[in-house]
Amino acid sequence: MLVVSVTEAGRALASRLPYERAHGQLAATVRKRWADVEGFVLIAATGACVRIIAPLLAGKADDPAVVCVDDAGRHAVVLLGGHAAEANDLAREVAQLLGAEPVVTTATDATGTVAIDELSGFCAEGDVASVTAALLDGRPVSLDNPRNWPLPSPLQHTLANLPAACEGDSAVRIIVTDEVTPAADANGLVILRPPSLVAGIGASTAPPADEVAGLLDDALATAGLSRLSVRAVATIDRRAGEPALEVLGLPVIAYTALELAAVTVPNPSGVVQAAVGTPSVAEAAALLAAGPGATLLFAKLASAHATVALARSPRPAGHLAVVGLGPGDRASRTPEADRAIRNAEVVIGYTPYVEQCRDLLRPAQEVIRSPIGAEVERAREAVERAAGGAHVAVVCSGDPGVYAMASLVLEEAGSQDGSAGAGSGSLGFAIEIVPGVTAALAAAALLGAPLGHDHLVISLSDLLTPWELIVRRVIAAREADLVLAIYNPRSKARDWQLAAVRDLLLVTRPAGTPVGIATDAGRAGATTIITTLGELDPELVGMTTCVIIGSSTTRVVGGRMVTPRGYHREPEPEPEPEPTS
Repeated sequence: MLVVSVTEAGRALASRLPYERAHGQLAATVRKRWADVEGFVLIAATGACVRIIAPLLAGKADDPAVVCVDDAGRHAVVLLGGHAAEANDLAREVAQLLGAEPVVTTATDATGTVAIDELSGFCAEGDVASVTAALLDGRPVSLDNPRNWPLPSPLQHTLANLPAACEGDSAVRIIVTDEVTPAADANGLVILRPPSLVAGIGASTAPPADEVAGLLDDALATAGLSRLSVRAVATIDRRAGEPALEVLGLPVIAYTALELAAVTVPNPSGVVQAAVGTPSVAEAAALLAAGPGATLLFAKLASAHATVALARSPRPAGHLAVVGLGPGDRASRTPEADRAIRNAEVVIGYTPYVEQCRDLLRPAQEVIRSPIGAEVERAREAVERAAGGAHVAVVCSGDPGVYAMASLVLEEAGSQDGSAGAGSGSLGFAIEIVPGVTAALAAAALLGAPLGHDHLVISLSDLLTPWELIVRRVIAAREADLVLAIYNPRSKARDWQLAAVRDLLLVTRPAGTPVGIATDAGRAGATTIITTLGELDPELVGMTTCVIIGSSTTRVVGGRMVTPRGYHREPEPEPEPEPTS
């Protein structure tokens, strides 16, 4: 993203946005960067911006997103790129960072109506404008879904609330199919391509890319199937990195020879068995990747250097992302977290954490909020939804693997899979852990560098961990002279534990040991206090505080806590060589 300002007031606004920045020469900058920037934030009058971008427009599939912001920072106006929602998301993001009002005029976004061409996992072909207009107007839309492919719940809900189409209505239609349809360009018709197909590919070493691509196209054409429904390429692990597969632009799923050999296929090959240890690569990989109940639609088609087979899955391949939102503000959230939430059909989380990412939520998403204490229910629902084919994001504050939902989700998935862990396995979906900035890191950054050497992260909440065990761990950290980063240090119901830890450490640690108190790190209004272990007052600490207690080497330098790594220490002398005889 590139933000371009013209005035000094605009420059000040631009400095608050975490994007590449340019100042002055608005028209020249936009023209120069038009082809290589995904989105522009132009801090200038809308009229000037419209005149600048008008000659550059090529088409909605090619143009970047453009958002215009006034010099007072009151409005973030979508000028271009709202069709695929990139500019709408950008406007909301900019508005949140500047405290402005996003101005979004895309009809589906403005009214909260599902956008037929933005359904997660689906590709839409045909007369999108007419079908969208019918959905917006509440007119009848007929649905033809011969294989009962599961549709996102927002679309199901929208269609269920439309009046039924009667005989003689000028039918607006949606067809859900992975098959080539002759009437794809008919007026009032949208074809939704479900992600139902997997291409299994076997290949020799370094096969020509054009040969592999042509072979896949030939197989699809012969079978009468749409390229837009191919969701992945599957192959043997030794071919996973072949450039010829990567240039197809599809995810590559790899299996070992042992996994492939366990699949029954119609066309096993003794030659392939002798070469790679399995009688089938293309057919077996396609069936495995398409999941339980898959159908082999097209037995292998061979060329000089490759083979292709096509399989159809009976249901979507779900996906479950456990997403760390960071400590609070948008600026501390990673692009990967943004991507995972935007790509989700279902977003699940503790209500304050859902609100923390509300700028990313879209009307077409199903959002499930739940109270504190409902962690098991959240994990269970997320796993069940993903197992049913949905793309799900479970949102957590900080990092999902640090006192958050990642371990619980993996445990729940493992219990349903009948194993100790969970991958795609028999669950039929993949689990992705999206890391975030955890509170200890955000607090440490505000306090200085107190975690510069070995440290221990510990929670003082005894709701799930016996207090006796917490005490043993604190004593072990004390004896090992570790810095302590303390989560959940104090609440209204737990007001004595921090004082108890302080007293435990004072048994051997000097009263002058530096202690940092960071409250609301990563959020507006964050505060820090640097004190000492002897003077640590628990009344200064709450549930949104992270307390960092130094080790014997931690000191205060220029008002900042520092635990040195030891780089300035004199190197030990080299040992004298042994005398030779």
